[in-house]
This record gives sequence, C-alpha cells and structure tokens, in this order.
Amino acid sequence: METRAMTPNDSGSLRAFAEDVVRRLRDAGHEALFAGGCVRDLLLGNAPKDFDVATSARPDEVRSLFRRTTAIGAAFGVIQVRGGGNCVVEVATFRADGDYRDGRHPNSVRFTDAREDALRRDFTINGMFLDPIDDRVLDFVGGQEDLKGRLIRAIGTPERRFEEDKLRLLRAVRFAARLGFEIEPATLDAVRQMAPQLSVVSGERILMELRALLESSGKSRGVEWLAEANLAPVLFSETGAAAESRETFFRAARRVAGLPSNSPFAVAIAAIFHELGGPRAVDAAVKFFERLKASNAERELCSWLLSKLDGVARAPSESLAFRKRLYADARWPWLCALARINETSAEIDWCEHERARLKAEEINPPPLLTGDDLKRHGFVAGPAFKGWLERVRDLQLNGDIASPSEAIEHVRRWSVTP
Repeated sequence: METRAMTPNDSGSLRAFAEDVVRRLRDAGHEALFAGGCVRDLLLGNAPKDFDVATSARPDEVRSLFRRTTAIGAAFGVIQVRGGGNCVVEVATFRADGDYRDGRHPNSVRFTDAREDALRRDFTINGMFLDPIDDRVLDFVGGQEDLKGRLIRAIGTPERRFEEDKLRLLRAVRFAARLGFEIEPATLDAVRQMAPQLSVVSGERILMELRALLESSGKSRGVEWLAEANLAPVLFSETGAAAESRETFFRAARRVAGLPSNSPFAVAIAAIFHELGGPRAVDAAVKFFERLKASNAERELCSWLLSKLDGVARAPSESLAFRKRLYADARWPWLCALARINETSAEIDWCEHERARLKAEEINPPPLLTGDDLKRHGFVAGPAFKGWLERVRDLQLNGDIASPSEAIEHVRRWSVTP
C-alpha cells in the first residue's frame, strides 16, 4: 500500500543528512527508504530522535558510497554512516531473518526486498517505510491503521515475534506507555503467557527498555502495564510475592504518577521499591540494580533515597544538624519529591520553609576540624577519628560551637572520656 505521508516541517540537520543518504543510494541505482521508528514518529507529528534507512544495497555497496562508515552489524546488513557534527544514520539492507538464537539474534539473514523486511519487524507501527523524496508511505503491515486506532499490534503471529526476540515482550509495554496506546488483545495475551521468558534477556538490554519506560511521560501507565502484562514478577523478582500483587503494583504506579516529570530512572525505581520492598527495600533495590548491571550512581541514588525516606517524616523533631545534612545534599530535591507522594507533605513543607530561611554557609559551612588538624594537635590516627569528626560536625551544625579551638577542646575531653 502507498499513501502520502503527513509529516511535520522538519529542517533539522539529522533529517537533512538522512535524506542525503537516501538520495546518494538512489543515485547509485538502489532502493532506499526511511524505516522503523522514525516513520512512526513522523506520522504521529513527532520529531524523531534518529533516522534509520533501509535499502536494497548490500553492505559492501553502502560502504563504497560513503566516506565515513562503520560496520556495526555487517552480518545483518547494518552499516553506520556518519556525517558532519553528530549526524549518524544506520543503513540496513532489506533482509529476512532465519531462526533466532538466544532469544535475541537470528542465526542467519537473507537479503531481500522491502515487503519481506517489513514482515520480520516487531510491531505494525514500527514496520512502515517512508520515501522522503516523494513523500510516500509504504505500509505492508497495517501500521497506519493501528496508528489511527492507537494500538500496539505484533506483526504476524505474536508468539512467533516474541519467540524470536524476548525483549519485544517489554518493548510492547514501553511503546504503549510512551505513546499512550493500548495493546491489541492477541498481542497482550501472548505477552502475558510468555512473560517469564523475558528472564533470558541480558540485564543491560532490559535496563535500557525499563529506563526508557520510566523516564517517559507515560511512566505511571507503564508501571500498570507491567503488572497487567505479567512482567512485574520477572522485572522486580527481588521483591518476591509483592511484585505478583496487581493491587500493590497499582499503588506503586500511583506513587510514580506523583513524581516530577523530569524524575530520573533511579527515583522512579525508589518509588516502586518503597511500595513493594517493605523493610528490605534498600537491599532489594541494590540487588535489582546489580542484576541489571546499572551504574553505581543510579544504585547509590536509589539506596540513599530509600534509606532516608522514613526519616523525613520525623525531620522537624530531629536535630538541626540532622536536617542541615539533608539540606546540603544534592539529592535533597528528589527526597522531597518522594516524601510528598509518601503523604509527608506537611513535614516537607516545614523543612523547605526552614531551608529557605537558612543561608548556604549556614547549611554547609567549612568544617572546623579535619583529620590533619587532629594529627597536628598530637592525636594518633585511628578508628576514633571518624567518630570525633562527626560529633564535632554535629556540634557545629547545631550552632553549639563556632571555632576550631572549641572543637579541639571537645575532642580532648572525648579522648579521655569517650
């Protein structure tokens, strides 16, 4: 089927470069089209983050036409073509896939035409091609109809598409959440039945999809979809039976819905684990991040938030030093965001009012003492150093002492009488 594309006016350099790639391939006698997600986004009136080109040209032919190329998947017909600045376009030869290995990659490919290439793809809305020169959509899979119907539908037999690539089980939910679409019933049934097979996919690939889901505008609905699609017990296995409870997971979704729109992945995960993890939330979250091979920074942010969250409710009755330590931490705004969805808004409002009245140098003044200072005063380095410095810092933040000499006098007394 061929129709005219309703594309937005996009004069961005990446699109212009992608069109140049198409033209050069065509000038050399090859068929070339925009493919996949960029076509979907253009038809929805959204600006694509990247552009992929599908072509009849073989990989060696693609490389002969462009000066700056990288074979990122030559065996599968994928060549990366680089232009000026940050312009990068992936050019893939039309192909049909053989049997899949390891639930992610085909054992072999056969170069073919546009129609067969479309039939091997995951979902109908991702299976269309666009001729950017003549402004025509080539749709062999009913993608335009499903875009209008706001449906995520597997191409062909859903079970076969998911058997080929288990990550598609999670991608179905991610697309539904990001776009605000429903999942077509037969496709959703297949996801539910095959959900346990997601566990064969590497942690890194799962992490990429889950991060994209939880940093999208549809993250709350995405969390609900994870429960509805039976994916939650696989993704959040560290929480045990809690992840199998749809009611519990829907409460977690409401927490995620209350987060600021720009909340990073680790904050959304903290909201979920606070609902699901119970008293073991911190340990469970750490194991989750380790299993998915997430960054140390993400793991540390999430575990810090979970460890401090229960203390925020009692912050107004804690010492000023306790609160100043929180106020001085760069993670304080995210702790506030989590606390507000944890029904502690009044306490947070109180803390924020106090924090606004304090000057930066009052919240986080230079320390009165360091370990080197203690050594210069004749103290021998040892396990007691850390405790002394912490106690001095508390006295300073509480306003009980204001000079190094006062601090040293306290340390002298503690060294004699702990």
